[in-house]
Amino acid sequence: MSLVGGARRIARELGCSRNTVRRYLRQGGWRPYRKPDRVRALDAHRERVTRLFEQHRGNAAVVHQELTKQGVDVSLRTVERAVRPHRQKLKAEAQATVRFETRPGRQLQADFGQCSAVIGGTLTKVHLCVLTLGYSRRTFVKPWTCERRAQWLTTFEEAFAHFGGVPEELLVDNARALVDRHDARTREVVFHRTFREFCKHWGIRPRACAPYRARTKGKDERTVGYVKRNAIAGHTFDSWEHLEQHLRWWMREVADERTHGTTGEKPRVRFARDEARALQPLDGRPPYLLRRELVRRVQTDLCVEVDTNHYSVPYEHIGKEVTVQVTGGEVLIFYAGELIAHHPVCTRRRQWVVDTAHLKGVVRARMDRPPATSELLRPLSVYEAIVGETA
Repeated sequence: MSLVGGARRIARELGCSRNTVRRYLRQGGWRPYRKPDRVRALDAHRERVTRLFEQHRGNAAVVHQELTKQGVDVSLRTVERAVRPHRQKLKAEAQATVRFETRPGRQLQADFGQCSAVIGGTLTKVHLCVLTLGYSRRTFVKPWTCERRAQWLTTFEEAFAHFGGVPEELLVDNARALVDRHDARTREVVFHRTFREFCKHWGIRPRACAPYRARTKGKDERTVGYVKRNAIAGHTFDSWEHLEQHLRWWMREVADERTHGTTGEKPRVRFARDEARALQPLDGRPPYLLRRELVRRVQTDLCVEVDTNHYSVPYEHIGKEVTVQVTGGEVLIFYAGELIAHHPVCTRRRQWVVDTAHLKGVVRARMDRPPATSELLRPLSVYEAIVGETA
């Protein structure tokens, strides 16, 4: 049979072109497909494109902007095609995680999670502060209605009492309540002043996980989901106290008694055997002095309200948001981290506690207005009694 006849027959049986059969016979067998060699617009700039792509963490639009500034005239689509091979590498680097097992007593991981629960017949948003010991995986959970600094610190102290000791370091995320600044490139961390003082008081070292890398504290991240699915989901509660009682039971009877998937042991057993004695003893240390921290806006009467009482600040801060700390029998008022006023806590209700120095610059004509008729307004006699001495 001739080559032509053979090629025609083979092509008919295989359902392909005769030219394909002839090319295969000429080559003497199968050969892989080779893309034609083409000169691409960015071939001469490969190293520069790779460097810019890594520098800007995979943002092709920014790479295109930088190349345009440097006189490279290409389209954004061309840049996207050029960096496509690097994307998989960047994605793998972001996902790669080296499991880090801590020794007993080394680390306590902390995080907040949010969920909804029916409390007293009403669907309520619950903020769960979840703390997990890195070695034993023992867990402490506290529900709150918000996630402010006071809630963080109060939960830490209750967890220390629950575990009967203090670990060496406390790993948190980059919540604004605890971390003022965290440079993702240099990893320089500036913790909030109050949080630093809290850690110094308890002899614990603060650490913040890498920005946008929550898996740094993956033990606690997984526990937050476990609490939502196991302790909260499907349950209803008569009151907030009922929710807290339920969580205390769940920690004791469920979380501490389960066989952990990674360690293969019950957290209670692992804690009692290895970690309890590794924690720093409490040694009767009193709680950190911070009791509450509030955010208030200074009203036009120069005061902020705390528990129905009004405390004055310098008049320059009218309309500004300030931080109020109620601690050690005092009300401390801060603006931009600077203490601007302090007063003793007033034990009565609907009182005005005014510092004479804060009234300097206030127009005296205000003192001559007729008395206020509302019982919720401050009587002008308060001003007259204070300012009259200096008039």
